Amino acid sequence: MSTPAVAPAVRTATATRWPAILCWLAVALEGFDLVVLGAVIPELLATNAIGFTTEAATLVATMSLVGVGLGAAAVGPVADRFGRRYTIIFCVLVFSIFTLLVAFSPNVALFTTFRFIAGLALGAVMPGCLAYISEHNKSGKTGKATTLTMTGYHAGAVAISLLAVFYSHNWHLLFIAGGVAGLVLVPLLWWKLPESQEFVDAQTAKETPADNADAAPKSGMAGLFMGRFKLVTIGVWAASFMGLLLVYGLNTWLPKIMADAGYEVSDSLVMLLVMNVGAVVGLVTAGWLADKHGTKPIVLMWFLLAAVFLAALSIPMTSQILLNIAVFITGVFVFSAQVLVYAFVSAIYPPTARGTAIGMASAVGRIGAIVGPFITGTLVTAGIAYPWGFYLFAVVAVFGFAAMAIVPKAVDHAGR
Repeated sequence: MSTPAVAPAVRTATATRWPAILCWLAVALEGFDLVVLGAVIPELLATNAIGFTTEAATLVATMSLVGVGLGAAAVGPVADRFGRRYTIIFCVLVFSIFTLLVAFSPNVALFTTFRFIAGLALGAVMPGCLAYISEHNKSGKTGKATTLTMTGYHAGAVAISLLAVFYSHNWHLLFIAGGVAGLVLVPLLWWKLPESQEFVDAQTAKETPADNADAAPKSGMAGLFMGRFKLVTIGVWAASFMGLLLVYGLNTWLPKIMADAGYEVSDSLVMLLVMNVGAVVGLVTAGWLADKHGTKPIVLMWFLLAAVFLAALSIPMTSQILLNIAVFITGVFVFSAQVLVYAFVSAIYPPTARGTAIGMASAVGRIGAIVGPFITGTLVTAGIAYPWGFYLFAVVAVFGFAAMAIVPKAVDHAGR
């Protein structure tokens, strides 16, 4: 069965900055999605808007994460079959439409349904963009390209956080803003985002008879478990799970944990901001180091240092400045450790399986994103989140280190 024709790749266009800018903006939509629901839930509950209750809010939050995880899992084979360009454009379009529909939902059931469908599309955007940007980067080094793209995630989160300060009382406007931003991005993607030349070349190679067909890279899920890729896949899935457990566990519960430790609530909120600023610094630094020294050694170091500084946060500190420095450094390592896993995946898998590999790593990570806040919330309910929450996070980081330690540093595209 022949492969459908893909959009012609324009080599001169891929040499421009447009693909990197557009992928950064598309990933920023996920940062928006991370924050927007949490920003509007207090208003929805306070006003009982469209019948919202605490149970309904919990269901919406859970279904949103489930949608993102399923979307990430499903996108890989699609992107590896039909191309990165069309997949990214279609998913941004669907996310934008259904985010707008959320703003006009007449009841909780439709609100939940629209959020779930928007999550499916959004979950597919980030893996598609990371696969694309790793192929757009002609140097063959994916660390800096991946981490810089993922700074868009935090920029989107900060942007919607600032918008929510002024407009959270009118929750409709926040969803309208996200939907409109996506719809504005769609024509730019169509105009300025060419198909990945590496993907086009890989598709051409698949259709050309090879002298040794057994050595040719396999596509889709088969490519993830071919030869030594089995060990790579198991390791990066486990590391991704641990990484996003840390990210979402901390982002959700850090203010509460620090408040329970006796710090002022306002100081606890500042700590969350400081940790996310540290995340951006960590992304830039980690990408540069990964390209210079290799991704695997840096991701191992990042997980190990994350464990050390997470454990250090369990120590009471009387100086607010010293505490914020510790929180900042923790953010540097915790958030970018997960992104380095994506950079490693982008570099090691062949183009025929790269989209599936990143999508599945993201999907398994999303399970950690659901488990993290749940486990931490259980510790908060039991009154032992401080200091035991930080001990738990430190152990999770050690598990992330162990998962990446078993992964081969290099595997050829035939899985050898």
